[in-house]
Amino acid sequence: MREFIVDRMTVRVFPTRLDMGRAAAKDGAARLKTLLKEKEFISVVFAAAPSQNEMIDTLLQEPGIAWERVRAFHMDNYVDLPMDAPQQFTTFLDERLFSKLPLKEVFRMGNKPEDANVYAKALEQYPVDLCFLGIGENGHIAFNDPDVADFDDPYTVKVVELDDVCRNQQVHDGCFETLAQVPTHALTMTIPALVRAKQMICTVPGKNKAWAVREMLTQPPSSALPATALRSHPDAVLYIDQDAASLWEA
Repeated sequence: MREFIVDRMTVRVFPTRLDMGRAAAKDGAARLKTLLKEKEFISVVFAAAPSQNEMIDTLLQEPGIAWERVRAFHMDNYVDLPMDAPQQFTTFLDERLFSKLPLKEVFRMGNKPEDANVYAKALEQYPVDLCFLGIGENGHIAFNDPDVADFDDPYTVKVVELDDVCRNQQVHDGCFETLAQVPTHALTMTIPALVRAKQMICTVPGKNKAWAVREMLTQPPSSALPATALRSHPDAVLYIDQDAASLWEA
């Protein structure tokens, strides 16, 4: 493992995707245990994406986490896609994470525009302690694509139109067979809502993310590359594998 600092963000590079995911999970488990010593209940946001699989699988095996004192949130959901559709993010997390843990409470984002305010109120009632996230091929975090990202967004959750790069990524990830099947709109936590988390663990594997990683680490922070928002966070760690680091270190 190699470690660097870019602005305020720590960057850790691992030889393989599995090494990366395991390290992110073990760090996350340690942070969860520390937070649970400090507070009776904590709030944690999870990303729903194949990039998180190794991290999630390892986190589930970590002993000694008082999950019954954890409130779980997630960061986005497709608008108008049925809640039980296999591609819906609530379904993804229910199958891979939420159903396997004795969580105190799970807040599932709906799939209608009016659900944005409901979810925002829950996030404001239970401020986020730790956020597990990734970044997209276009540098988005959650569904804050460059065209809709706003570092000063007044909203906590909003409806956004997804750009073609983002929608194509869903095909690349194997979630949909064709671009036409990918919804055009989604609910998402905004950038200010995400970075209000006290701690952030960002896990980004694969060559398809190499361009976004390079731009995230080398370009001036800007909503044109939304993931650059993490560089000013007081406690954010980026975990990448060698494939994701390949253009940055070339």
